[in-house]
Amino acid sequence: MSAVDDPAPYGTAVVWFRRDLRVRDQPTFLAAADGAARALALFVLDPALLDPSGAPRRTVLYRCLRELDEKLGGRLLVVRGDPADVVPHVAAAVDARQVHAAADFGPYGRTRDEAVEKALAEHGREFVRSGSPYAVAPGRVTKPDGTPYKVFTPFRRAWQQHGWRRPADTDARTVEWLDPDDKHGGPRRTRIPDDDRVEAELPPAGEQVALARWQEFLDDGATAYKRTRDRPDRPGTSRMSVHLKYGTVHPRTLLADLAGRSGDGVESVRSELAWREFYADVLWHRPDSARKNFDRRFDALPSDSGPAADEHFAAWAEGRTGFPIVDAGMRQLREMAWVHNRVRMIVASFLVKDLHLPWQRGARHFMHYLADGDLASNNHGWQWVAGTGTDAAPFFRVFNPVVQGEKFDPEGDYVRRFVPELRDVPGKAVHRPWELPGGPPNGYPRPIVDHAEERRAALDRYEQVRGGSA
Repeated sequence: MSAVDDPAPYGTAVVWFRRDLRVRDQPTFLAAADGAARALALFVLDPALLDPSGAPRRTVLYRCLRELDEKLGGRLLVVRGDPADVVPHVAAAVDARQVHAAADFGPYGRTRDEAVEKALAEHGREFVRSGSPYAVAPGRVTKPDGTPYKVFTPFRRAWQQHGWRRPADTDARTVEWLDPDDKHGGPRRTRIPDDDRVEAELPPAGEQVALARWQEFLDDGATAYKRTRDRPDRPGTSRMSVHLKYGTVHPRTLLADLAGRSGDGVESVRSELAWREFYADVLWHRPDSARKNFDRRFDALPSDSGPAADEHFAAWAEGRTGFPIVDAGMRQLREMAWVHNRVRMIVASFLVKDLHLPWQRGARHFMHYLADGDLASNNHGWQWVAGTGTDAAPFFRVFNPVVQGEKFDPEGDYVRRFVPELRDVPGKAVHRPWELPGGPPNGYPRPIVDHAEERRAALDRYEQVRGGSA
């Protein structure tokens, strides 16, 4: 029986999954069930998003899709192509009056969804947005005069005062799912791709492990989070970023679980979620800030280029700068497709202010290798370090990689884990291997730059942006 012959009183709908690969807390399920008797679950493998992604992100995506398909009883239709062509085609194949999806607030997502909405409307079909990947949709929190916040702390206060909905009570049974093999005339079903060849040790993926990891963190890590989150040598972070990236858990779910808890650690966790929402809000108001300086004055900041700059970038990317905390971070990126947040700041500062390379170059490298690569959080985090964005650390704050290593990896355990050449160097001496008798062991390089000299050079360049004014 085709969907056209369906005797159900409300016909069919399409639920289009994007960054919400879960069955719990799904407003789209409720909206679809309210307007239709049955729905087709759809995911589109969009080359515009897949092709620029690195292998770690693609692999995590495929694993999330396989778990979601299993939860839906094998009824997830996966197709490949341009959503503006594919989604209307699928909707026509099942005679769906509505296509339901969570709103996308990114630059590409907004343009894509406008094209899909227009294509659907041409055939009398409706594109319905329900919910978003955020607790509070970007653009909702503004200053009293209606302008967006440019500083995090007042945004966070307004965001908390605004509040958010309770998690939606849904599961796989909320919607009666159509068998995608029963449709007629639609795009051919694509098998969920196998994992890409990834050398990194990727985190477990999917909704089940996301919820389990979150519960583990609530039980064992949330209380101490403020004290431990800056220590890369300890398992003090939640590791929820990859799950939030793919929507295998919604931030609203996390915030609901935090609501009955108190303490500095819990407030710090809530604050980190607010940072994610702040950067999404910034990108909503300033889509150009994904690639360009938010503070356009910094367009005049000189940066290095040419063969020597390329050699410096390669040394940074491969973890052979001679600064152990920097090299450990860059090797962790390759080995785990993830980097501790404190170390992300250290390696970013080193690239921009010690090597005088543009933050965009580092941001692209991170997006290629990170499993949790999120455009808003990644690129605005880089701008925070570079001093070119909203709420930026002042440009003249230059991370000293040696001091940072000694402070946040005091016994050197983090460095020794990722830099095997230094595994026999005891204690904090691992952060200054050039001071060892005979120099760095096992072929580990000496520092490629003098930090003190490059700090002065960075500040001199900053003065050019300021015009020499105090």
